[in-house]
Amino acid sequence: MGNNENLENLLRSGGLKAEPPDRKECEGLLRSAVDRLRDAQTSKLSFASRFDLGYNAAHALALTALRLSGYRSDKRYLVFQCLIHTAQVSRVEVRLFALCHERRNLAEYEGYMDEDEALLSQLLKSASLLLAEVRLRMERL
Repeated sequence: MGNNENLENLLRSGGLKAEPPDRKECEGLLRSAVDRLRDAQTSKLSFASRFDLGYNAAHALALTALRLSGYRSDKRYLVFQCLIHTAQVSRVEVRLFALCHERRNLAEYEGYMDEDEALLSQLLKSASLLLAEVRLRMERL
């Protein structure tokens, strides 16, 4: 199913499940990511809404990359960590997505949201780069 040893190790440990890519599912995830990424740029929305939209767009893109590689995971953080193996994403961007995941969890489960416009800007920029990469990978499906 995959030729990456790290992904295969996660498969063996139960972090990932092998599942052939589904074009319709991937197109739906991509469409959702595009809509959310566009809406996250709407300055009239609150910071929390823009962050939530940007984060969920990035997650949908990361999940699409994972699905295109023939895997699935129900662990949100793993979807981001696998990007180093499923898309042309740098370790810096993976760390950025991981930080955004932590911030999302603080907001979601503890009600704390630090308004960091620079972080949001970088999230949207990195998600846009990931979108371009995922679109290229979709063309090969």
